[in-house]
Amino acid sequence: MITLTDVKKAYSSQTQIGPVNLEIPAGGITALVGPNGAGKSTLLTMIGRLLGMDSGQIEVAEMDISTSKSKDLAKIISILRQENHFITKLTVRQLVGFGRFPYSQGRLTDEDEEIITKYIDFLHLGELEDRYLDQLSGGQRQRAYVAMVLCQETDYVMLDEPLNNLDIAHSVEMMRHLKEAAEQLGRTIIVVLHDINYAARYAEYICAVKDGQIVAFGTPEEIMREEVLTPIFNTRIQVIDGPGGLLACYH
Repeated sequence: MITLTDVKKAYSSQTQIGPVNLEIPAGGITALVGPNGAGKSTLLTMIGRLLGMDSGQIEVAEMDISTSKSKDLAKIISILRQENHFITKLTVRQLVGFGRFPYSQGRLTDEDEEIITKYIDFLHLGELEDRYLDQLSGGQRQRAYVAMVLCQETDYVMLDEPLNNLDIAHSVEMMRHLKEAAEQLGRTIIVVLHDINYAARYAEYICAVKDGQIVAFGTPEEIMREEVLTPIFNTRIQVIDGPGGLLACYH
């Protein structure tokens, strides 16, 4: 479980996150949704300790992220930010291998190599593992980044807008991979999504953020209601029950 207690982050007198009190259950996918500038990515990066909070407490698997050692947290939490500045003259396999750093400190063992191969295969990157990152399409590169994060083999995986720059087909493919990772590998995945419909289709829980506050948290059935979504996104949203599940239509 991830627990946030009275978490605050202020950028200015006009821009503030919190106070946030939230419990995210272990297991499955929890999607953070909300309008631009709501504070979704800020919350995610604070949970991953890439951004400090001004006050409050965050615990991940009963570990206080403010007081735990980085080397210990790196075996519990992995995070993929929107901006990734890896050298493009890395091969896919080399990139995925970075996920083993908390364990190998850069000296890969035979066991590390087996784990790297496991996640290359899991994300269907076998034919691409010797290609350089700048030789990949956006969708292929994003899969490689996610393979790297999964290769860290943490119980908790944080992904900040992993569908950015992906078309519909590749977005669906990515969400299916994440669903499989949650179900088959037993990971707890926290993901920032722009499209509420991907959250409804693939997430066990949806956490809606607006103006730095948690305004709704629950299952897709609880959140995918017109009276809940319309004030969050400041536009009329109609929810229909389609063949693939609940679907939000913007008006």
